[in-house]
Amino acid sequence: MQYIEPLFRPPSEARSLILQVSNGCSWNNCTFCEMYTQPQKRFSIKPQSAIDAELAIIAAQGTPVRRLFLADGDAMTLSTRRLRAILESIRKYLPDVQRVSSYCLPRNTKNKTAAELSELRELGLSLFYVGCESGDNLILERVNKGETFDSSLAALETIKSAGAKSSVMILNGMGGRRYSEQHAINSARLMNAAQPDYLSTLVLSFPDGMKRYQDGFKNEFEPLTQHELFVEMQTLLNTLELEQTIFRSDHASNYLSLKGTLGKDKEKLINLVNTAINNPEQLTLREEWQRGL
Repeated sequence: MQYIEPLFRPPSEARSLILQVSNGCSWNNCTFCEMYTQPQKRFSIKPQSAIDAELAIIAAQGTPVRRLFLADGDAMTLSTRRLRAILESIRKYLPDVQRVSSYCLPRNTKNKTAAELSELRELGLSLFYVGCESGDNLILERVNKGETFDSSLAALETIKSAGAKSSVMILNGMGGRRYSEQHAINSARLMNAAQPDYLSTLVLSFPDGMKRYQDGFKNEFEPLTQHELFVEMQTLLNTLELEQTIFRSDHASNYLSLKGTLGKDKEKLINLVNTAINNPEQLTLREEWQRGL
């Protein structure tokens, strides 16, 4: 497999074959994301002939592949025609694949109908990791996400109409101290309207420093402390009204690991967060050295 490093994938795709059908991100303007800023990560699309050659190599090894993730961060920007060709090749070379997944920016669905996504789902592409990050329009503007509450909701509704599943990511701490409450409340409002299949939260991190992020906030951004992150999570959980969404806040960036199904586990999760706020010594929290992206 010919990868252009660094390569990223969701934690739940740890055992999946990573097929890099594109390199980098076609948007690549979000101030919180440093994933594709290196020169070699300039956005490009891999030729179909190269994809076929890599799939043939994997098939020749004889190891059954059950799950496959389409990398990089913006594979869904490809046209339906190109995605159809990729999925048909996966079926040809790796007939044991049961699920294909991909990151999906909300804008990726703007020019794809529910019928087109349904066709791709029938070919195996059944799970989309949608980085909404926030449901608050002011914060989305400040971080140059290029999305709004409405555009994110429209994308999630299109995915659901196609019969596919969505796994949404929200970034805790994204609004800093000044906008923490509205970030949590409006993110919960977005999730309540969309009712995604999966919801995960990560903590905003700055591996390369926060100057780029601060500039977008006109230097009014103050990062949240551990305690303040727990308070923001408390607000998010209190506002969420989900019916059957698998919730995970166990990414390495989080201090407190949370797992459950919302809404049946809502009270249990809120109680854990309350303990983290009021009696953190009673819980096993991640140390700083244990955290990362």
